[in-house]
Amino acid sequence: MENLLDNLKNLLQKDERLVSEGELLKNKVIELAIKLDKDLIKLLLADKQMKEVFFIEVGKATIFDKDKFIRFVSNKQFLPDSYTAFKNKIGLTEEEEFIKEKKEVVLSWPYKDCVLEGGMTKENQKRDEIFWNEILAPDEISRLLDPKVFTNAKRIDKKGPASAKATAGKEHKFDGFRTDACPVGSRSDSFGENGNIKDNLIIKGNNLLALHSLKKRFAGKIKLIYIDPPYNTGGDSFRYNDKFNHSSWLTFMRNRLECAKELLATDGSIYLQLDWHEVHYCKVLMDEIFGRDNFRNEIIWNYVSGGISERFFARKHDTVLFYSKTDRYIFKPQKERKKEYDSSKIQKDVKGEFVWYIRPGTNPKVPRGVKSYIDKYVQDVWEIPIVNPQAYERLDLEGQKPEKLLARIIETSSNSGDLIVDFFAGTGTTGAVAHKLGRQYILVEQIEDQLKILQKRLKKVISGDQTGISKSVGWKGGGDFVYLELMKWNENFVEQIKKAKSGKELQKLCETMKKKAFLSYKVDIKAVDENAKDFVDLSIEDQKRFLLECLDKNHLYVNYSEIDDEEYGVSKEDKKLNKEFYSK
Repeated sequence: MENLLDNLKNLLQKDERLVSEGELLKNKVIELAIKLDKDLIKLLLADKQMKEVFFIEVGKATIFDKDKFIRFVSNKQFLPDSYTAFKNKIGLTEEEEFIKEKKEVVLSWPYKDCVLEGGMTKENQKRDEIFWNEILAPDEISRLLDPKVFTNAKRIDKKGPASAKATAGKEHKFDGFRTDACPVGSRSDSFGENGNIKDNLIIKGNNLLALHSLKKRFAGKIKLIYIDPPYNTGGDSFRYNDKFNHSSWLTFMRNRLECAKELLATDGSIYLQLDWHEVHYCKVLMDEIFGRDNFRNEIIWNYVSGGISERFFARKHDTVLFYSKTDRYIFKPQKERKKEYDSSKIQKDVKGEFVWYIRPGTNPKVPRGVKSYIDKYVQDVWEIPIVNPQAYERLDLEGQKPEKLLARIIETSSNSGDLIVDFFAGTGTTGAVAHKLGRQYILVEQIEDQLKILQKRLKKVISGDQTGISKSVGWKGGGDFVYLELMKWNENFVEQIKKAKSGKELQKLCETMKKKAFLSYKVDIKAVDENAKDFVDLSIEDQKRFLLECLDKNHLYVNYSEIDDEEYGVSKEDKKLNKEFYSK
């Protein structure tokens, strides 16, 4: 960061208009930027670093990001004693000024101008996170969000004949991606540069990094995104050691939603499910990202009937926010039958199936009464019972979230063969339903326990398992999916540190880290060695905390751009896998 600041100061001092008595004239710099001064732009373009930070490429044109540049030079020092331009307030703003009444508003919160990686691997894990500031740390963010190397690939397909008792798919060595230009089994050198990957993908790893890794291959190709993120209830999986927990959640979501928008096709849609804790803030956030004009519905999922509370009305619903990317989106109205009818009384005409309904007091010259059509169009309140929570553990049912809920969303906003993404995959309901409905899907999950259930569940689907919507769609099994992992580096050390049970383990790990890990620039190896006794005297928790602080959090995973670096030891098989994935 200091390097960027110093370089910019030195560069601007070359323009005599911007210097007085040896001091830079900040207001003059801003004035010329606002006027798009040609000489200023020419000066900035001549420097490689400034070009990367303050300019964007659009086709063959290079465009000056005036707003970003002005925000940067407007910071005091640029923002001394603070890492964010957004102060400790949450509220509605216009052009970063808090307001009371305006027609067009956006949500503001501490750390809004930052990137939060969100690297949990266990449900109950708390994690100290670094908030990378977009203005002050562009290099760090660029590295963090660079496409990552994939590893440990395998293909899972059906094992044996279709059977309700079949519970596992068969795992195979990865045999190459199936694409519309090169089906599985073809020669690798015939892999089409313009081929779209047609495999279902399960990706293990941080979902923000996975989303940015998917962009090169899948940007603009996703027809439907459904996510059920952490609700930030204080007792769910969103747990961070941060006094701005609400702000952390908003930053966490903004980072991911902005990338999700890039992945959506022109006719694509996104459905986001939350409860009362954050949904109203998220509505304003999504208005900002997707545009208020692209808001389609607030869907109320009423999942439990009954219930009582002595101090407020019993809460028995979640909210699903439905947005499209543009006004040209897939929408196929669905019908539902809310109760069963005697089949002998059901008749049919051009409008659909109906029964005769005789109203009380109806004239007996009209003996059959009036037609009552029994399939009604679905509206924005969905009464779909939640599944027995025990199914979550037993996996003998479909899981706590009903497959009917996902089936309705998928059938409304996608067509057969369309690509669907869920980057909070959990136990895999989205994938299970998409598989049975003939859609392609990509699921991302990083929590170990969830991944185990997810894979087991999809193997059951492939084997022909008859739970959920299987019977209604005539599911008999089949299909496959490819499992991939983001290749870890410093993340391996993070996991080893957390698992260590003794000081001796941690001391040995410290020595390994000094040789193989990417350490923070703040770490002075010589000073660590000189104070080794002090480290031994620390408690195990403090030793763990110290070692975690030593790691460079920007090198948790291996970047694809460094795949040939021998230090990472990427295998030939993985190099081939990644070349195929990132070819375009």
